[in-house]
Amino acid sequence: MFNRTFLLVIVAAVFAGLGLLAGERWLSRDGGSALPAFEAITPYPTPRAIPPFELLSADGPVTAETLRGRWTVVFIGFVSCPDVCPTTLTDMAKAQKAWEALPEAQRPRLLFVSIDPERDTPELLAGYARHFHPATLAATQPNLATLEAFTSSLSLVFRKVPLGASYTMDHSGSMVLLDPEARVAGVIRPQMPAGATVGGGAIATIDPQAVARDLARLSGAAP
Repeated sequence: MFNRTFLLVIVAAVFAGLGLLAGERWLSRDGGSALPAFEAITPYPTPRAIPPFELLSADGPVTAETLRGRWTVVFIGFVSCPDVCPTTLTDMAKAQKAWEALPEAQRPRLLFVSIDPERDTPELLAGYARHFHPATLAATQPNLATLEAFTSSLSLVFRKVPLGASYTMDHSGSMVLLDPEARVAGVIRPQMPAGATVGGGAIATIDPQAVARDLARLSGAAP
């Protein structure tokens, strides 16, 4: 007789498979079919594999295997970021709240990667990220070369900027979409508010509800 745990594993695997099939249906160009009209995501015609990686979270290593089975949005930043990071994480928390209605195995996830391992320990990072939403997966990599290799594989960049006796970090504001096979499948670029100009003090933002709808469609949970 199957025990309850084994049945739950089977159910989770079925839901993950459905999410993967739905995503492949949306993102494939098989037979010349058109891609869907996403609201927030710019999809890539062909998902791109990335090299093996290992990040560190408060709960243990984060690898491609950790991310397989569900759609993942990756955002890089740092705990002491004054504007872009808290703004983006606040917006993404609204999308994550919308996803709470989905079955857990189909629920998209957010991975927040700190590019400031000198100050952001996995434990500090976890507390910071979960302040915005408890489901956020947060990780970093103390080895700077390894961290740069990971972010570069996603076409994201960062650099350390001296600031008086301390420093800050410049980094990409876009988020990268990984498919259920942990391949790069698209990008979510923040937009400046209408009428705002670069350098005018405004911050580019995302539309959390549009992100939520796009990812729900990819997960096979919405028409």
